[in-house]
Amino acid sequence: MEGELYEISASMITVEVKDEATGKVYRRELPVDFYENANFLRLSGENLDGSTSQLVFYSSRGLERIRDLTGGGADHDPCGGHSGKA
Repeated sequence: MEGELYEISASMITVEVKDEATGKVYRRELPVDFYENANFLRLSGENLDGSTSQLVFYSSRGLERIRDLTGGGADHDPCGGHSGKA
């Protein structure tokens, strides 16, 4: 398929929140690096001391891949092409 999107990245994000007490909506543009693919979503920015800080949110697929890479996953072949049988 032409134009498939595999990752999204940006250097600025817009956060929108609705205050629970008043119901008023607030929007802020923040200088936060955003990166998302099928495995995770990562937000990166600077701490008060200028060092990098990150929040990472893993998808179900990403968690399964991490478990597989660290030896904690099930012994199965999710794509059916790596069973060793030719």
